[in-house]
Formats: sequence, structure tokens, C-alpha cells
Amino acid sequence: MPKYKRILLKLSGEALMGSKNFGMDSDVISQYAREIKSVTDLGVEVALVIGGGNIYRGMNEAETGIERAHGDYMGMLATVINGMALQAGLEKTGLFTRLQSAIKMEQIAEPYIRRRAIRHLEKGRVVIFGAGTGNPYFTTDTAGSLRAIEISADVILKGTRVDGVYTADPEKDPTATKYEEVSYQECLTKNLRIMDMTAFTLCMENNLPIIVFDMNKEGNLKKLVEGEQIGTLIR
Repeated sequence: MPKYKRILLKLSGEALMGSKNFGMDSDVISQYAREIKSVTDLGVEVALVIGGGNIYRGMNEAETGIERAHGDYMGMLATVINGMALQAGLEKTGLFTRLQSAIKMEQIAEPYIRRRAIRHLEKGRVVIFGAGTGNPYFTTDTAGSLRAIEISADVILKGTRVDGVYTADPEKDPTATKYEEVSYQECLTKNLRIMDMTAFTLCMENNLPIIVFDMNKEGNLKKLVEGEQIGTLIR
């Protein structure tokens, strides 16, 4: 019996690059699709939010000459491209999917309608939320938190390259130790950068637990959904 009935899985755009420096790796997309299929097979309802950093990062305005709001819209469009790629991968495994966009583009995605998204989930479709919140100055982490609250998800699963939250960056500091569980308040006082403040505050105010885990390790997502202690739980 799965521990969670409805989850929101937040993936970074960079995760799709695999070992490449840019764009997306079809092997990674296939692997993620298999992982997601393994949890939908348990009857879990899955919604997805994916970043766009593998295609476009809202770079420093001074470097690019592109103003922040304009650059953020470019980033939102990149998330739709990633959403379409993931949609294709998921459908190859036999799943039914819906891509909903916060920016209207009817030829390729439904407009984001909360009630419709919930209905799709109830019917067993994987719903991918593209184009962030539809507003500049908000990250895809904030979009993930917002959508998770709107659809009444039980938990946000933040799939990363590391297997949880550490006292310091484990890639830079070999003495860093991992938290099994940490409170929202502790994250704030210790300045543990899990999400940006807007995204984090939304979760905290709505009592939505976050689990940070390694998405690249095969079987992790399924174990997590079945209630195993994987990654770090923030609540």
C-alpha cells in the first residue's frame, strides 16, 4: 500500500542533461519515465513540474543584455519544451499524460485549469505543469509548491543529484553530514538552501512536507512512495 496517494514531483531542467552540457539526454528521459510508471502502477497519482535550466537560465542581465522579466518568460517556454520531451517519454511507457501550460499555447498544451488537472489525476493521467506560474520573478520551485497546494498533493518530492539535505554542500565539503529529517524552522535558521524563499514559505504555511532525494538512483522514487526512508524529509 503506497504511503502517498497524490504526489508532485519537481525535477530540475539540468537533470535532463544527463552527462551532456546542454539540452536533454534521451536515456535520462527514458529512465525518469520508467521510474514514474513504477509508481503510477501502484495507483499513485503523479503531477510533474520541471525546470528549464538545461535550455535557458535567466542569466545575469548585465551579461546577456536581456531584462529579467523577458528572460524569465524565455525560461518558462523552455520548461514547456522539457515538459513535451518528458510527455513523449512517459507515453512511450504506455502512460496517459496531459501537459498544462500557465501560458496559453493551445496547439501543444491545455491551459492550466485547476479542476481539470485534478480530474486528470483522478483518471490516472500524469499531469505535467509547464511554463512555471506564468509570471516572471517566480522560479519553477515556486510553481511546484503552488501547484502541489492547489491540487492537494500529499507531498512534494524534489528529485536532485544528491541524496538529501546536508549540513553543507556534499560535493564541496567531505565532512558534510546528511539530515534524515529537518523542520521548516531549522531550514530557515541554518539557511539550508532547499528551495527559494517564496517556494519554501508556501510549503511551510500550508504544512506541505517536502522530500529531497536522489532521482537518478533507480528504484528510489518507488521506495519513497512505499514509505521507505529515502532522502531528507522537511516538515
